[in-house]
Amino acid sequence: MSSPFLDRYCVVTVTTNDAASPSTNDLLTAVLFGPNFRQEHGFWRRLLTTEPFRRPGGGTPDERLALSYHRLRILNNALDSGARLAADPRALSALHEWLGPVDPALTTVAGIHYNLFLGSLLDHDADTRRDLSDFLALRRVGTFLCTEVAHGNDAAAIETTATYDRERDGFVLHTPHAGAQKFMPNTSPAGGPKSGVVAARLFADGADHGVFLFLAPLTDAHRALPGVRVRRLPARMGSPVDHCLTSFDRCFVPREALLAGQQGRIGDDGRFHSEVPNRRRRFLTSIGRVTPGKLSMSACAVGSARVTLAIAVRYAGHRMISGSRAARRIPVYAHRTHHGPLAGAMATVYAMSLLHRRALDGWESASGADRDEAERLVAVAKGWITWQARDVIVECRERCGAQGLLENNGMTELVTGIEGAITAEGDNLAVHAKAAAEMLFSAADRDSADDGGPGDLDDPAFLGRLFAAVEDLWFARARTRMSAAPPGDPLGRWNAASSAALRGVEAYACRQADEAYAEAVATLPEGAARERLTELRRLFALRWIARNSGDLLASGRLTADQVTFLPEAVEEATVVVAEHTPALVETFALPERLMSDWPIAGPRYADVYDDPEGAWHRSRRAGIRGRAAEFRRPVCGSRRRPLREKVAALGTRGVLLAYWGTTSVLSRWFEKPQVSVDESVRRKA
Repeated sequence: MSSPFLDRYCVVTVTTNDAASPSTNDLLTAVLFGPNFRQEHGFWRRLLTTEPFRRPGGGTPDERLALSYHRLRILNNALDSGARLAADPRALSALHEWLGPVDPALTTVAGIHYNLFLGSLLDHDADTRRDLSDFLALRRVGTFLCTEVAHGNDAAAIETTATYDRERDGFVLHTPHAGAQKFMPNTSPAGGPKSGVVAARLFADGADHGVFLFLAPLTDAHRALPGVRVRRLPARMGSPVDHCLTSFDRCFVPREALLAGQQGRIGDDGRFHSEVPNRRRRFLTSIGRVTPGKLSMSACAVGSARVTLAIAVRYAGHRMISGSRAARRIPVYAHRTHHGPLAGAMATVYAMSLLHRRALDGWESASGADRDEAERLVAVAKGWITWQARDVIVECRERCGAQGLLENNGMTELVTGIEGAITAEGDNLAVHAKAAAEMLFSAADRDSADDGGPGDLDDPAFLGRLFAAVEDLWFARARTRMSAAPPGDPLGRWNAASSAALRGVEAYACRQADEAYAEAVATLPEGAARERLTELRRLFALRWIARNSGDLLASGRLTADQVTFLPEAVEEATVVVAEHTPALVETFALPERLMSDWPIAGPRYADVYDDPEGAWHRSRRAGIRGRAAEFRRPVCGSRRRPLREKVAALGTRGVLLAYWGTTSVLSRWFEKPQVSVDESVRRKA
């Protein structure tokens, strides 16, 4: 599906040679990003390589925060319409996928402004005209205030009130106690005047009608507005964002501030009307923008994992270490202990990408009865993808050693940034627990349909059936434990079943990822691209099956010989994927200009640490007279100096000295027997 928001920025390439076929990299890039790569991703991919979005050097947290808001305005000016971006879930996902690894703080404030704030305004009051010009031009930045100090994942129980005042025909927003303060919205004046969409409990005629959203101005360019109190929270781990505590002291907003819809509105008669009788359903309707938010968090995690893996693989290829023979130097990637985890990470990153696309496609196309299942997949995928991203990012950071701990190499920011994605739009564990409770009684038992006994581990279809078998086993175990728990204690029954049910949700996510793999393989023509994707799928499947081999053996779906062979099968699949992992990094389509912003992604990363005043430079200058003393080593990233400049820098004596030294070394080299670097340097018998 093409994204209308991005159409104006697309560069359409017309191929005049009809016989030309896509390369392996092009085919696999289309697998990762979908068939409309240029339309959906081209704009964001180009944007992050422009100078305003290049990685800055240093700066205080406040300076970096100001830079993020400055970039938000540059981004907004590049759009034809912020409203079109807010209305396009694919464009929102692409924004997070590309900008997340580059500037997590920018991605956070942009996601809040376009998705949660503007998106909520657009989703409500379709028949009512609301002036959005200040928000579209970013004269006012939008934010979203839902979570409270005492209410996070149970946001339906929030205690901020919005009481309808008939005389003034508006609402009075009020924070009744400390636990009802809005927790962590970016509501300070940093970045300019702010307005917020505030979740509050609507009271009219003394009745509590549930939680609704209200549009309220919060700050001007310097301070909070009357009736609003804003206090900065302590610095959080990761990128600097102006997270605050925000409270209301009988702050009045007009009746039009209510984001109304079928879930409810205050009519001209001053009475509350709703087409949705259930208060919880009203709340879920009001915060419907959380689902695109989950998709955006998944996209951010996928993009961050790709970048981190690309850096780690490239660094592993040009980080040279001593080989088994003293005269030989080899890249650290040559060791199985190093390339094995990176190959596994590659299979996981592809699985994350494919599951994200599957969830996005399913949610966009779902309607009616399928909507709940599609939203559940979005929620489960968000939890699984962000958790997998954390594992991948931490593994890649470790493979880069101490270099991965330095901020200028980009990994530390992504390590901490992924923790925010795990918590945003619902904590992963709470999101998966909700899905587990829903699936506990709706999960279909596939035992009778798919119980064909052990199959062939070389058969992808059999491996796919094992994914389903693991899911069924865990949900069956959860139902058994719930049935055995004492009746009359709902919490006790849930506690008895929850651990197994959560394992079932994890198995469901893995099955969905494997099915997405299978569908992607089926779309590829015979050739190298299909072979690479099949190899990745096999490694992903075998690693998961090996983890659950005990249960599969006990249930008769694997034989003892197959379980014994599984470690060898995983090892063989790892070797195959590891061979192609450096080339597979290219399918991520990361611009080289972007990669150059992380020093260890380039072969001359050590040049960053060169010291012009170091002893090695002083000794060189002291040994050469004349203009040679002015020689400086080129900075990292610059091209070598032309020969004419080098000769001029050395001077006549320097050139003669260099010529004499070179010829002397060469004459001695030709006079002695030669020894291959692969031969022993010990005396031969």
